[in-house]
Amino acid sequence: MAGPDAIPVEVVEVVVKTGIHGEVYQIMCKVLDGKDKGRVIRRNCKGPVKKGDIMMLLETEREAKEIKAK
Repeated sequence: MAGPDAIPVEVVEVVVKTGIHGEVYQIMCKVLDGKDKGRVIRRNCKGPVKKGDIMMLLETEREAKEIKAK
């Protein structure tokens, strides 16, 4: 459950599935509100997600590192 300071983001691309069992997704998401509105950031999220989903983030300053294929 998101708090009052949560910021909505829309998933624009699912980049890669990662984690030991493939349970973590690295996604690109567009910030829909707040001071970073319009910015596209890379984040990691746990659980199933698809393009077009709306998620609530507690902060939008941090960005995940890009996962490079070996």
